[in-house]
Amino acid sequence: MLMRLSTTLPRFKLCRLQPHFIPEPVPLLQSAITQFTETPLRRNPFSTAPDRRTESPELPGWLKLSETRGSFYADSDADFEIPEVSDWAQYQKSCNQAKDVVKSDVVDRVEREADEVSKVLKCRFQSPDDAAEALNDKCAAISVSEDLVLKLLNRFGNDFVGAVGVFKWAKMQSRFEIPATLYNQMVDILGKCKKFELMWELVDEMNQLSKGFVTLNTMTKVIRRLTRAGKFSQAIQAFGSMEKLGVKRDIQSMNVLLDSLVKEGSVEIASVVFLDLKNEIQPTAHTFNILIHGWCKARKVDEAYKVLEEMEACGLSPDTVTYTSFIEAYCRDKDFRKVEETLTEMREKGCRPNVITYTIYAHALGKSKQIKQAFEVYERMKIDGCIPDASFYSSLIFQLGKSGRLDDAIDLYKDMLKHDVTPNLITYSSLITMYCQHSREGDALKLLLEMENKSVKPDVKTYDPLLKMSCRKKQMKVLAFLLNNMFKNDVSPEFATYTLLVNELCKIEKLEQACLFFEEMILVGFTPKKSTHELLMKLLEKKNMGKAMEQISVLYSSIKEKASIQPMESESPSSEM
Repeated sequence: MLMRLSTTLPRFKLCRLQPHFIPEPVPLLQSAITQFTETPLRRNPFSTAPDRRTESPELPGWLKLSETRGSFYADSDADFEIPEVSDWAQYQKSCNQAKDVVKSDVVDRVEREADEVSKVLKCRFQSPDDAAEALNDKCAAISVSEDLVLKLLNRFGNDFVGAVGVFKWAKMQSRFEIPATLYNQMVDILGKCKKFELMWELVDEMNQLSKGFVTLNTMTKVIRRLTRAGKFSQAIQAFGSMEKLGVKRDIQSMNVLLDSLVKEGSVEIASVVFLDLKNEIQPTAHTFNILIHGWCKARKVDEAYKVLEEMEACGLSPDTVTYTSFIEAYCRDKDFRKVEETLTEMREKGCRPNVITYTIYAHALGKSKQIKQAFEVYERMKIDGCIPDASFYSSLIFQLGKSGRLDDAIDLYKDMLKHDVTPNLITYSSLITMYCQHSREGDALKLLLEMENKSVKPDVKTYDPLLKMSCRKKQMKVLAFLLNNMFKNDVSPEFATYTLLVNELCKIEKLEQACLFFEEMILVGFTPKKSTHELLMKLLEKKNMGKAMEQISVLYSSIKEKASIQPMESESPSSEM
C-alpha cells in the first residue's frame, strides 16, 4: 500500500470555486516591431543608423521584402549567402502557384481575412476592448467564421491583448454565435497567459450560456494550465467544482487531475489526492499507471513498486504501459542491465514491448553514445514483429545527428521512407536541428518547405534552430523571412523564442534588433529573464547607446513593477461558485 503523505504535504480541500472579477486592463506600451505581419514596419526608435532600404542583390526576388520596411529588414548583410536557397525559393514559388490552383475558395478566403485582421492588430492596443473596437471598425466587411477566429487565436495565442481582442470582436458580431470549441480555445489561452481570474470568468460565462457547454475538455484545459503554473491546490479545487459546472467527477476526470499533477513533477501531491478519492472513485489500471509513471519519473522506483503491489491487490494486472515506465526509469539511470531484466519479465507475463518501449530504450542508448546497441534494438524490434514508427526513426536520427554522423542519419531517413513510414513533426524538427547544427542551412530550409508541401504543420521548436542559425550567421533577411513564415503558419513565438532571439542578436552585436525583440517580448506579456536584461544593458553601455539603455530600462522596470503590484491569486478560493 502507498504510504500516506499527509504528514509532509498539505491536505487539499475539494471545494467549488467562485467566479473572479475582471481586473482593469493595464495599459501596454506602443510596439516598436511588427515583423510578424506583411505590413510595413515603422522606423526602429532604437536605431542610430540612417534608414537604409537597399536589398541585397543575391536575395531571391520572391523573398524580397517591401521597400517601405524599416532598418531591421534593410540591413545590408554583406556576408549574406545561403547555398542553394535560390533553387529552393524558385521551387517553392512554383509549388505555391500549383497549390493555389487547387486550394479551396474557403481556405483561401480565410487566409486573406486572417491577414487583413492581422494588419489591424499590428498596432499595439492598450486593452483587448480597444483591439476589438478597432477590428469592428476596420474589418466590418469581413464575415466572421469559426475557422477564421480559430486561425487568429492560434496566430495570437501568446499575445493576450490580440487574442482576447479577436474573441471580443467575434462576440460583437450579431450573426455569429461562438461555439464551444472557440470558448475552450480561449480558456486555454487565458490559462497559458496566466490570466486565471479572466479564465474563470469565461468558464462561468460558458456555464450560464447553456447546460453542457462546459465539458471535461474545458476543465482539462483549466486543470492543466493551473498545474503548469504551479497552482496545485487550485487545480484540485477546480476538480472539486466540476459537478457545479455540469461535469462529472468520475474516473476520467480524476485521471486528468492525477496526470496533470504528475506531469508537473508533483507525484507526491497526486498520491495524496488518490488516497482521498480512491474510495469514492474506483481506480483503473490507467490510474495506477499514472502514479507509477510519476514515481519512476521522480526516480523513486521503490515507491513505484509499492503502487504496482496495490494495483495487483486490486485485481489489476500490469500491462505494457506499466513496464515501460520502469524501463524508462532504468534508462534514465543508464542501468541497461535492469532494462533487459524488465523486458524479460514483460515477456514472461505476456506483455509484449511496444514501439514506445523500444523507442525509449534506443533513445537512451543513443544518448549514452551507444549507437551500435541502439541499432541492435532496432533490429530486435523488427524480429519481434514490432514495426518502427516515425517517432522511433526520429529518435535515432536525432541521436545520429547529435553524434556527428550526418550521413548515417540521412541514410536512416531514406530507410524510413523506403519502409513507407511517413515523417511527422518530430522527424522534420530533428532533421532541421541536425542540419542547422552542421551549418547546412539550405537543406534545413528545404525541409521547412517539404513540411508545407506534405501538410505537416511546424511548431515553435521547428523554427528555433533556424532562428538561431540565421542570427549566428548574421543573416537578418533570412531571420525576417522565418518570422513571417511562422506568422503565416499561425505559430506564435513563445518566451523561449524571444529569449533566444535577444541573446543571439546580442552575441553578434545586432543591438538595435535585440532591443526590438526585447520590447516585443514585454509587449506581448512576457517578463524577460534578469540575465537577458543584464546582457543587453551591458552591451548597450559598451556601445555608448545611452538613449536605448534608458528606454530598455523603462520597459523592464514597467513590467517588473506590474508583476510586483499584481494581487496574488488566492490559493483557497471560496467554496461557492
